[in-house]
Amino acid sequence: MPAETVTHEELSPAERRRRRVRDAIIGAAEEIFAEEGEAGLSMRRIAERIDYSPAALYKYFDSKEALFKEIREGFFERLLRRMQDVCTSIESGPMLCTRCLRAYVETGLEQPDHYRLAFAGLSGELDVTEDTYAFAASEHLRLMIKESAEAGWFRAVDLDVASTSVWSSAHGLTILAVTIPDFPREKPGRRELELDELIAFHSEMMMRGLGSRKLIELMEAGQTF
Repeated sequence: MPAETVTHEELSPAERRRRRVRDAIIGAAEEIFAEEGEAGLSMRRIAERIDYSPAALYKYFDSKEALFKEIREGFFERLLRRMQDVCTSIESGPMLCTRCLRAYVETGLEQPDHYRLAFAGLSGELDVTEDTYAFAASEHLRLMIKESAEAGWFRAVDLDVASTSVWSSAHGLTILAVTIPDFPREKPGRRELELDELIAFHSEMMMRGLGSRKLIELMEAGQTF
């Protein structure tokens, strides 16, 4: 598990300055990415944006890939907290539910450029080790599915296949929402859709795909989760 987050008050003045510079670097990277895409993003361009020398930036991030990893970790840290909050609020029903998917999409929409940049440049294998929030979030998703199956809400499934499939589905919906303005756009001759409708339908598809007979029967009777 990653280390516990240190509060601002617990930091020394030097550590606070270092965090401010790191935040400025990440903020500049997001701005450039939003304006010019991944092709326009470089450590030199980031240094110019915050009026630092490129060499100074390497004291904080030793490469552009390290910067991307930090941004991904920031997203997965926020996501993990949101998922944990949702799970503790569930009194009855599967851990993986509509509220969970909504929390994922909302976490991405809170900082859309951050989300897009977090998953940019993944040409190689995603570096997910046990000391990262990305790993912790992945394990939490597996646990949500496992506990839902043990409680009789989901059928027995391969946890690796199921958790990867669920994340792929959630990520696909979220990347569309953060990339396409006004998604889902109204199409000629069709009624206007709301994002929350898609979240609810997406969640129902996932729960029906994973659901036990008990869960399916309750959903058929009109109960929502």
